Amino acid sequence: MKAVITVTGKDTMGIIAKVSAVCADKGANILDITQSVLSEYFAMIMLADLTSLKIPFADFVDVLEELGKENGLAIHAMHEDIFNTMHHI
Repeated sequence: MKAVITVTGKDTMGIIAKVSAVCADKGANILDITQSVLSEYFAMIMLADLTSLKIPFADFVDVLEELGKENGLAIHAMHEDIFNTMHHI
């Protein structure tokens, strides 16, 4: 199972490191990552393999959202099946 993780907000040092550390701690393996800074705004999309996730997916979503709140970011994780269904024509 995979998830699409998005992160947006004001650019600050260490965003990628903080999100990556949570993923590693919870057993999510980052497969692909792209990020961009537009003026002072940060945007990132990650694809993570959740095969070895140590906690339920819903809890993982909550942990990432809480990390976002603590750092002034919007962090969302969506299961790949939902993402694919939403974008299927």
